[in-house]
Amino acid sequence: MTPTLVRNLRDADPSAPADAGTRARDWAEIQERMLAPLYEAVYDRLEVGPATRMLSLGCGSGLAMLVAAARGAQVTGVDSDRERLALARERLLPDEGTEGTEGASAHRARLHDGGLPAGAGADGAPYSLITVFEPIGCAAGDSEGLAPALKSALPLAARGATVVLTGWGPPERCATAPVLRVAARLAESARPPRAGGWRPTLRDDLEDVAARAGLKPDGSGRVSCPFGYADPDSAVRGLLSTGLFDAAVRATDRSQVEKEVAEALHPYRRPDGTVWMQNVFRYLVCTT
Repeated sequence: MTPTLVRNLRDADPSAPADAGTRARDWAEIQERMLAPLYEAVYDRLEVGPATRMLSLGCGSGLAMLVAAARGAQVTGVDSDRERLALARERLLPDEGTEGTEGASAHRARLHDGGLPAGAGADGAPYSLITVFEPIGCAAGDSEGLAPALKSALPLAARGATVVLTGWGPPERCATAPVLRVAARLAESARPPRAGGWRPTLRDDLEDVAARAGLKPDGSGRVSCPFGYADPDSAVRGLLSTGLFDAAVRATDRSQVEKEVAEALHPYRRPDGTVWMQNVFRYLVCTT
């Protein structure tokens, strides 16, 4: 992946917290695409195509769904972040609400705010694939609600359906890990320390979630997902849009977090001003 130039979306006071809309845009326009190699690798392995009925838990602003829909899959997404979900609607359902118009995407995609859909996919068939593309394993407690969510979703899936979980790779394989340690250090500086800060990825994070959800692991893989940014400002905004620095912001303030993240990015700046960090992400394929 090559760095993509991203225009500045705001010229706001750097000490002010980003509003939800700006944060969602930063995620959709800067950070989300860093995981595109992960989506493609999973879809290639599972041969996602017209026969696929996919339910995406935590679908965010919809890039993974868009990639699957481009392969012909029927896709349904669920997310509790309304700002990100609104951006997913712009991508997947651009004709929604237009009088007398039903775009082709309306027949291949459905989106739900918060709760799971009441029934099967758009064509009435049960889901053959459930995905969780929001990587776990980098923040304390980031998988706590995942097993119950999976258990709730499984009745909507066909017998023997595939479930894919994703997570950060080993810290020694992720150049972003030292930058994320800023989040842990600042969150721990509060008295009492703030919960939810970064922690090192554990080898069995994904397997632990699968076991708690009653899923049977059936293979895994690792994918290189370089983080490339047009400049340090884009890198800071993209990284803060992940939510991994929220505890640090609450413990200190946004301006301090932005300053320290920018300093931590210095080793990854290239002569042309871009920022480049090699990372590895892991996925676990399970069956119901």
